[in-house]
Amino acid sequence: MVSALFPIVNPIGGSPVFLLLTQDHSRESRKLLARRVAMNSFILLIVSMAVGTHILSFFGISLPVVQVGGGLIVVSTGWAMLTRSDQVDRGQVHQTVTSQDVLKNAFYPLTLPLTVGPGSISIAITLGANEPRHLGANVLALISAAIGADCDCRHSCWCASEYRLFGTD
Repeated sequence: MVSALFPIVNPIGGSPVFLLLTQDHSRESRKLLARRVAMNSFILLIVSMAVGTHILSFFGISLPVVQVGGGLIVVSTGWAMLTRSDQVDRGQVHQTVTSQDVLKNAFYPLTLPLTVGPGSISIAITLGANEPRHLGANVLALISAAIGADCDCRHSCWCASEYRLFGTD
């Protein structure tokens, strides 16, 4: 399960985006925000695994359609990343961020779609549909999702603490 979700969630590749979007935040607020994004991602993936197939059946969508759609989204995102041109920096607008504004963007855009996007949700629904409904398998799924969220949080926190290597803080 972790081997299916880890390359799609990609906490290592998402950390530079996280740092770019939180460059005006202090180190402590970045750590708080990284923990909130990790918790939101964990909850979103667990809900997708637990009730995703029920939502699909309510709307009459089959699992293969979700798998193909999620795969197409991942391919489209990868292709767009490969073919985009380098844009010239248009200048940085620096703003001061208050403590009330720190968690304002924790769910959108940092959790959904950057950390847990349509591809991750598609894989979580597929894993939830193919997972046997036994207590041991469900506990294993919860533990592996928690490990993935913790890995994402720890990597984002590490990048937040090491931000001074890449820029000014």
